[in-house]
Amino acid sequence: MIVKVIVDIPTQQVDRPFDYLVPSELEAMIEIGIRVQVPFGVRQVMAIVVEIVEESDYEGKLKPISKVLDYMSFLNEELVALSATIASEIFTFRINILQAMLPSMLRVKYENYFHIEKPTAFLDLTADYLDADGTEVYASESLVEVLPAKLLKKLLNDDIIKVEYRVKDQVTTKTITYIDVNQTADDYMNELERLNKNSKKQALLLQDLIENRDQYIMMKQNDFLNHPDYNRRLLNIAIENQWLKKVVKEVYRDPLANQHFEPSYEQTLTNDQMQAFTTIEAARQAKKATTFLLEGVTGSGKTEVYLQLMQRARQDGQSAIFLVPEIALTPQMVERVKSRFQTGIAVLHSALSVSERYDEWRRIIKGEATIVVGARSSIFAPLKNIGLIVIDEEHESTYKQADNPRYHARDVAIWRSEYHHCPVILGSATPSLETRSRAEVGRYQLLRLPKRINERALPQVDLVDMSKIVGRFNNDIFSPSLIDKIQHRLDAKEQIILLLNKRGYASYMLCRDCGHVLQCPRCDISLTYHKSQEQMKCHYCDYHSPVPHHCPNCHSHNIRTYGIGTQKVAETIEELFPQAKTIRMDIDTTRGKGQHEKLLTAFSHGQADILLGTQMIAKGLDFEKVTLVGVINADTALHLPDFRASERTFQLMTQVAGRAGRGRYQGEVIVQTYNPDHYVMQLVKQQDYERYFYTEMQRRHMANYPPYFYITSLTVSSKFQNQAHKKIYELKSQIFEAVNTQQVIILGPSNGPAIKKNNYYYYQIILKYKNKDFIQQELKTILSQTQADIRQGIFVSIDHEPQFFI
Repeated sequence: MIVKVIVDIPTQQVDRPFDYLVPSELEAMIEIGIRVQVPFGVRQVMAIVVEIVEESDYEGKLKPISKVLDYMSFLNEELVALSATIASEIFTFRINILQAMLPSMLRVKYENYFHIEKPTAFLDLTADYLDADGTEVYASESLVEVLPAKLLKKLLNDDIIKVEYRVKDQVTTKTITYIDVNQTADDYMNELERLNKNSKKQALLLQDLIENRDQYIMMKQNDFLNHPDYNRRLLNIAIENQWLKKVVKEVYRDPLANQHFEPSYEQTLTNDQMQAFTTIEAARQAKKATTFLLEGVTGSGKTEVYLQLMQRARQDGQSAIFLVPEIALTPQMVERVKSRFQTGIAVLHSALSVSERYDEWRRIIKGEATIVVGARSSIFAPLKNIGLIVIDEEHESTYKQADNPRYHARDVAIWRSEYHHCPVILGSATPSLETRSRAEVGRYQLLRLPKRINERALPQVDLVDMSKIVGRFNNDIFSPSLIDKIQHRLDAKEQIILLLNKRGYASYMLCRDCGHVLQCPRCDISLTYHKSQEQMKCHYCDYHSPVPHHCPNCHSHNIRTYGIGTQKVAETIEELFPQAKTIRMDIDTTRGKGQHEKLLTAFSHGQADILLGTQMIAKGLDFEKVTLVGVINADTALHLPDFRASERTFQLMTQVAGRAGRGRYQGEVIVQTYNPDHYVMQLVKQQDYERYFYTEMQRRHMANYPPYFYITSLTVSSKFQNQAHKKIYELKSQIFEAVNTQQVIILGPSNGPAIKKNNYYYYQIILKYKNKDFIQQELKTILSQTQADIRQGIFVSIDHEPQFFI
């Protein structure tokens, strides 16, 4: 047997399959996607099997693989094939994609152990190779060295043994320790007769084993130790005398274990919902890989359409993937899916521990979970027979991986849908211009839900011109109009959501005498004041410093904070509405495990009147008693140097407005802005996505931006500014000479607002073009040259369709 592997060396020179011989004793363990150790040059490296063949084109002598690292494959043939496609399209190395597909736990160093699950069967099958010593856990080497590969494979396939991966300094499998009877009742009688008369507790235990032996069969060790007459010393004596034995059972960590979900049932669909459902279901039944854009206003019932389609797929023995863009949305969406289906749900997102994600991955591989709910990386879930893929809030930039490998979950979903011949649903109230334009030209099929459930009205949106208010009242955060509306809702025992797209207490600290702004020493941006920790923090590199009492430049004590953050707003709310209970949601308050869910659950149960947060609270959330949404400053991102700035502002404002009036109460939205006449603000007020789409498309067309042009950014970074500066100009010259500049527009070199981040200097050029193939080869050439640059401390990254430019 010969295997083709991708080695764990991310360089262009070795970014291809290499052939290795499989020793006969290891053949039974080999599968596509499994990790192996191979000799490569003078070292041993990890590699992933991507193909199994009988013959090799290599003319020299093949080296044998050294060992098999896994005992089950975490990458199926589909994902291995997908890795090759993605790598070629996003200009990265295939090993980077394969590593991104693996559970996090398999990307770190670990040791393997075998747990004996069925001792009798294990001893029967291994009697010729092992001495029966009652061992419950074996180091992997101790079995691999003495058992034939075929026997080892049989033990694993029959669940006689299970593999435990132990990460250094981290427990990776959860176990429960039981005690079990080890003798018959007659044996216990004999033991009692031989027992010393002074051993009263031992006698008590033996007497109970004689009379109530069945109660001790697989009793939890903790239950034994909680017995008023027993203790750990007695347990150790019982085990030493072989009256009892310990049994350690591995159990899955269930991130939903402590939650109860009331069952929910299918809702009667509206005519618009039924039309969308019927169209998508017909495509699933016909096994058509159609991509649908489900454009529905906020509160129009898109989720119910998703759930009923997943139900049909599950009834037909198929699986489904349901992606959400934010961790904050996951608890509510998991609750909806879990309450509908109860079992067979796997949850995958970054708030889970490494071990929890690993356990969820194993449940998926074994077919114990057929519906996966999670964030971006869940698109790689190794499900079989996929019948439906849903990407909710498809316009969100979080579906694009920001660092290497820079894949977009939407593109992966479409590839997998073609592999499985199943539909993809892209759902949003405010689709991205790229997605909507593809629907306009027929690449995607457009389905609309233009009305809210039960004909509920969209909330009324009012704009407040803050330029006419600042300086006239006691605070510059809340307009009188918003204060009155909040008080009215508090009096009515209704709830309020307030959006401020910043965290921290104030934006920056400024010296009023010399004008000095406190800067991050590692980045080219100002530090943000966090009052609760009394620290200045950098939101790029997480640099911390104490709050200064005088200006570091002129030593004046006249240094003050400027701007506002969520902490400052929360403090102001407490001053204005002392009777109100407020929950603040931002990165600082949701760092802890389960904090998103804890805070949202508290708000949904009425334990707070006001939910204040950053954009994580703006979409997907559904609270019946929320009747007022206030946007503190709608201009935060409107004038950023990014061609998507107006699109993101419109989407964010429309999405957060949709949180109001979703129940039986009418909703209202107050948007505070310094630019009330801006076309985006006027269209937000009208909640007119159609008009916004065509207005923005005209602007994109005039400026040669997506969706009319493709965009790729090339970024150079180095700790030495002159190196980065020189390299970016070299790249521009190289591209200029290689391509026709009438077909490729080159913008830059330039640097964003923060030229320096975490002690690295950044420069970039932007390429705009209509023909992908025209620039593809030159970008691959640049990628192949990056290894020499890395040795000099210069890093070049290529990002196709970047989501951010600052």
